[in-house]
Amino acid sequence: MTVTDDCVHATAIALGGRAVLIRGASGAGKSDMALRCLSLAPSRLLPHSADLVSDDQVRLRLQNGKIFASAPVELKGILEVRGLGILRVPAVEMAEVVFVADLVASETVERLPDPWPVADILGHKVPVLRLWPFEASAPIKLLLALSSPELLLPSNLT
Repeated sequence: MTVTDDCVHATAIALGGRAVLIRGASGAGKSDMALRCLSLAPSRLLPHSADLVSDDQVRLRLQNGKIFASAPVELKGILEVRGLGILRVPAVEMAEVVFVADLVASETVERLPDPWPVADILGHKVPVLRLWPFEASAPIKLLLALSSPELLLPSNLT
């Protein structure tokens, strides 16, 4: 069994054991995106609520061909909320990273990405969803992708 570890500047949230790694420049809105996702109640579109994995720094571990995200011990259950400070929130121990959400400028978001962009995470190709974080529907889009495995099936990963 081969195990590889890394720690990255990102935020991760999970839904049913599936995690998204939220990336972006400092101040891009990673923690804010996580806060908005965590605050969404279950609905017809999103039957489950999201959980925090880690904010600001995410430990990544490759094990048996899967990438898992977790929080460094000192950051577990902590979310930075700009203007309020550091909040304690419920968090899951670990979840499998199934895609990356890159927070980008609105004009760089493709309407229908084909092929899906990919990122190399610990030597594995992972689909990338590009989002403008300040669009009202951005957290819903992110959670829809996380709850619907069939939405992110890039042909360039197979």
